Order: sequence, then structure tokens, then C-alpha cells
Amino acid sequence: MINGILNIKKEKGFTSHDVVAKLRGILHQKKIGHTGTLDPDAEGVLPVCLGKATRLCDKIGDWDKTYQATLRLGVTTDTEDTSGTVLEEKPVKIDEESVREIISSFVGEYEQIPPMYSAKKVRGKKLYELAREGVVIERKPCRVTVHSIDIQEVCLPYVTFSVRCSKGTYIRSLCRDIGEKAGCGGCMAALTRTQVAFFDINDALTLKQVESLRDSGTLFEHIRSIDSVFADYPAVTVSAKAEKKLYNGNPLPWNACTVTEGDASGMYRVYDKEGHFIGIYRKAAQSDILHPDKLFFDMP
Repeated sequence: MINGILNIKKEKGFTSHDVVAKLRGILHQKKIGHTGTLDPDAEGVLPVCLGKATRLCDKIGDWDKTYQATLRLGVTTDTEDTSGTVLEEKPVKIDEESVREIISSFVGEYEQIPPMYSAKKVRGKKLYELAREGVVIERKPCRVTVHSIDIQEVCLPYVTFSVRCSKGTYIRSLCRDIGEKAGCGGCMAALTRTQVAFFDINDALTLKQVESLRDSGTLFEHIRSIDSVFADYPAVTVSAKAEKKLYNGNPLPWNACTVTEGDASGMYRVYDKEGHFIGIYRKAAQSDILHPDKLFFDMP
């Protein structure tokens, strides 16, 4: 079984689940999971976890993401993008300077209402399932953070920009909200996810490339190891006398650990004496115990 993370470039027309299903066939492996839904019409970075790395799916999904988006002003649709049914069209009377000011005003925290056509669950049912049944329900706003917006081109009624944002931010809804503030409505015309934390689109592989690398026997060179995701955490090696506690997933005495670098508190990458990565552990200040946070090992 392959353990690690593949940086996949999802192409238009595929759902995130399609990518996982196709990779299962390419790699002949069932244990595969993606790290966050990307719309079928969107493309870009989709880190995919293989084997034991599937335990990372929730953590990677929580990390900040960067997108390049194109906003279409003057058009409102039911899906909040140009693939949907047009609900309203208005003339775009706003000038470029005002558009730039409005877009820049969304930098920071704001309350965003998620779109009906989304995978967000309400009372156990995905919103897009309700939307396809013709049901529209009131959605509670969620606090999201837009860290930065870089406006790349304004050619009204279209605006192209790059945005770095927190987990849970819907770019379609950001386009909707910008359009509302501009007084003419708006929707998303195109979307590419260019980065998820340190996973960059320039290093991402299409499914066809993965298949080609598999056939040439060079795919493993492109699979990121699980512990590399935590490279910022100091490494700890556990002595032989604490191995039983280590392999049972128990807290570890600090005096049984050798720290190669870093502080005496915080998060650590923990290895056994043979150099096998076990998991990430947490140590409170002034404590003499390491507590497991997430384990990735199988019994040797």
C-alpha cells in the first residue's frame, strides 16, 4: 500500500470524488481520500491522501487556500456561477476604481452565507441535494477570513483576482457578495485553486500524468511523505525503553525522548529508534509528558 500525499491538478468536469475513484483504479488501492471538495467546473490543486495519510485529510482541509477567480458583474444565478440559471441581469454602471475599492473591502473577517449549491450539510442533508429538489432554505452565515485579494485585471463586466482565504470560504459566494455591494449583482465565471498551504499548482499532476509516472516507475518521486507535512515541528526520537508505550499509542515520558532541535514545548514529530515516523505529539510547557495528537504508524 502506498502511504503519502499526491498533489493532483483536478481538471474541469471532474468532481473531487471522481478524482479519488480514478486514482483507486490507477494505483490499485482503495484507501484514498481527498482533502476538500472542489467544484466540477473548477480546476486546480487537490491534495489526495494515500494509505495511512488519509488520517491527514481533515488537517490539510483546514489549511488556508489560494484561488484565481474571475467575477462576472451584472448577472445573478441560482448556483452563484455562470453554469447556473440566470435569475437577474442588471447593467454594470460602476467604474473600475469603485470596483477595486469594493473588492478590497472584503479583506479580513466577514459573515458569509454559503451557497445552496454546495456540499455543506444542514440537518444531515447536503445543500446541493436540496437545491436539486427545488428546495431553498435559510442558511446561517459563517465567519470566514479573506487574508488577501490581488486584483489582476479589470475589464468590466469581468474582474480577475487572486484570493487567499480560510477554510470554509466559498469564492462563488464572495463573487455574489461583491456583486451585491456593487449594486448590480455578480457571479463567478471561472475558478482555479492555485495553492493549498505548500501544495502549489506548478507541482500538481493531472490524472494522466500520474498514470504515465506509474507506468515509468517514477511516481514515488512525486509522493510527499506524511512526516514532511509537519516539517516545521521539531523531531523527537524515542528510546528503546519507551517503545512499548510508543507502539501502544500511550503518552511518553520526556526523559525517554531525544530532541534533535526546537523548543521544549509545543508540537513534535515522533520517531522510533529505527527512524520510523510514528505520529505528532503535543507537550505543554513545564510538562514532562508527550501526548499523542495524531498517529500514523502500524505495529512493526
